Amino acid sequence: MPERVVLVGYGPVGARFVEELLPAVRAGTIALTVVGAETSDAYNRVLIAEFAVGHTDRESLEITDPDEARDAGVRILTGTIVTAINRTRHTVTLGTGEDLPYDRLVLATGARANVPTLDGVTRVRRDRMRPAADASALDSAEAPLPSGVTALRDLADARTVLAAVRSGQRIVVLGAGVLGMEIALAAARAGAQTCVVYHGDSPMARSLDRGAGATLARSARQAGVAMIDHSRAESVLFRVDGDGVSHFDALICADGKQINGDLLLLSCGVGARTELAAIAGLDVSTGILVDDSLQSWADPRIFAIGDCAHVMSRPHDGAATGTPPGAPSGLIGPGWRQADWLASRFRDEASREPLVERAGSVVMLKAEGVDVTAAGDVRREPWDSDDSRVHADGCATPGPSVAQWADPEHGRYVKMVTVAGILTGFVCVGMPRTAAELTLLFERGSELPADRSVLLRFDGPDYEPTSGADAFALDATVCWCNGVTVGAIAGSADEGNTTVACIGAATRAGTGCGGCKGRIGEVLERFSAPV
Repeated sequence: MPERVVLVGYGPVGARFVEELLPAVRAGTIALTVVGAETSDAYNRVLIAEFAVGHTDRESLEITDPDEARDAGVRILTGTIVTAINRTRHTVTLGTGEDLPYDRLVLATGARANVPTLDGVTRVRRDRMRPAADASALDSAEAPLPSGVTALRDLADARTVLAAVRSGQRIVVLGAGVLGMEIALAAARAGAQTCVVYHGDSPMARSLDRGAGATLARSARQAGVAMIDHSRAESVLFRVDGDGVSHFDALICADGKQINGDLLLLSCGVGARTELAAIAGLDVSTGILVDDSLQSWADPRIFAIGDCAHVMSRPHDGAATGTPPGAPSGLIGPGWRQADWLASRFRDEASREPLVERAGSVVMLKAEGVDVTAAGDVRREPWDSDDSRVHADGCATPGPSVAQWADPEHGRYVKMVTVAGILTGFVCVGMPRTAAELTLLFERGSELPADRSVLLRFDGPDYEPTSGADAFALDATVCWCNGVTVGAIAGSADEGNTTVACIGAATRAGTGCGGCKGRIGEVLERFSAPV
């Protein structure tokens, strides 16, 4: 009998898991059933902001071939929700009332947009709430957002934003994280009136230091986005139309500011969908707790991947317990690697090293004309006190060192944090080639040159790509989402794939966030040039 695997969630991470499991499905060793809440098949959620402002079409979001999966024997149920996990019977109950048996259950339930505490917007705690039987109400049950208020997590949200952009409405974005900044910059580029409201000093505060954030804010203003900082939102005002329907009218801040608009876009982070796991008695924290093999702490038959998975080693028996540190990564690259690894394990169950993600993933802002890349911990400032330590044997452990360069007038900023010369964190604004070089050095754990300023030459007017040999080393990663190297792209080019689109189809490079497409073009230009 084939092993029965049920996958709950058909987003981009779930779709990758399905693709990687197809050989076993075709061989008849695994019977796979997929349950997805959305009525559409899986699509690239990372590019949803581009679709929401009309910069790309629906077809460009396709990342999988569901017909191929169905032809192989995969049962895919869209527009369907799992309402309960029955661990003793090894079944899941669907909203339709059907019970699906499983031998192994994989949860890829993803994350939903956080709804902040605002007077006028109902906020519901969902941690122990049983999912509604109606899949369309997965995130809106008991608390639908008022008219004119939306998040940006799925196609329906994107179409709401697109209608606002095309009709010239004023869009108020609450929150200045990566997604908030991306949608604000993209909407402004599409001609919409856009403002970003946030309560801190600078945007993208989790990833950028103050200098980089200030540089980004200035670049955003120059791009036409109004940046309203130090503004803590408290309530929402509504207007009533001729039919008696209330619509968003203004956002009210704690200091009394009234920010008028036609659409309020909530971009206040996301939270993992853990309620299904919680009511089944699985261990949850900021996500579903799984060990390094992606297996639930509480049930060896259950696994989790993607935005819902909180990866952390199980505590030893008798160890002190508390809130587990860490959280789901929230990035597509780690989610895809988890899907690849778990599918490989399911296919052959061969012994392998546990999946361990390197701390400090690379974060990129995808916005035309505004380049931002950050990795590691960049909170340290150049003039912070020396943290070096002298041990009993007289040996010293050096503390972090910081090199910093800024040109606010032209929207450029670089900070490099090193320990004993090794790059442990960096942030780069308006310097895309320098960012690519620093990404390479960070990935390798390489030592920086003694004179850090030489790294700035990559964005200088006299820079030629051929002079940066390391950036084209065959083992250098180009696509962080899919882990595609220069060598893989060069090899694919030798096989006749000489365009960015062809490289994407052959290697998956550039099919995640899309931020590496320029680098892919450079690699193609380098390796297709005559010798």
